[in-house]
Amino acid sequence: PRKFIQTVELQIGLKNYDPQRDKRFSGTIKLPHVARPRLTVCVLGDAFHCDQAKGAGMEFQSVDDLKKLNKNKKLIKKLAKKYDAFVASEALIKQIPRLLGPGLHKVGKFPTPVSHNDSLTDKANEIRATIKFQLKKVLCLGVAVGHLEMSEEELTANILLSVNFLVSLLKKHWQNVKSLYLKSTMGKPHRLF
Repeated sequence: PRKFIQTVELQIGLKNYDPQRDKRFSGTIKLPHVARPRLTVCVLGDAFHCDQAKGAGMEFQSVDDLKKLNKNKKLIKKLAKKYDAFVASEALIKQIPRLLGPGLHKVGKFPTPVSHNDSLTDKANEIRATIKFQLKKVLCLGVAVGHLEMSEEELTANILLSVNFLVSLLKKHWQNVKSLYLKSTMGKPHRLF
């Protein structure tokens, strides 16, 4: 069994914000340190990338594998559920909706494109270091900003960048922030703001 690493989550409460009326925002930012090392990434690859993935010990699906799913919604859902994120060869990106329908897009896992010059492992780590803020109908957000095996400096750098980025997305900046908590998977929440 893989060792469980506790995630550190930043929990943000907003105020003076009306999700019905104000613009719902979303934004992604790459953190200086990998926040989610255990995030599973699957390669949807052409022959070149499938070989590269095999060499790197990464999980992958070839075009034929995807065709075999035969647009079966259940199987596509299963694939989408099995991995946290996907990367796909640039040559395949346009075919993904045709091969898999809206299945991956629906769950927010549409693949990130990779070119033949990209290293798959670097790309996967980039995804593991990237977080997304998305305001839906509720006035609270939670994002993973790190884990308990990081040094304090690494965690601090990730938290500062995340908070400042989020505040920059808000209409009234800090005036929209009601509270900030930091919480590890098993720990108690600590109030930062």
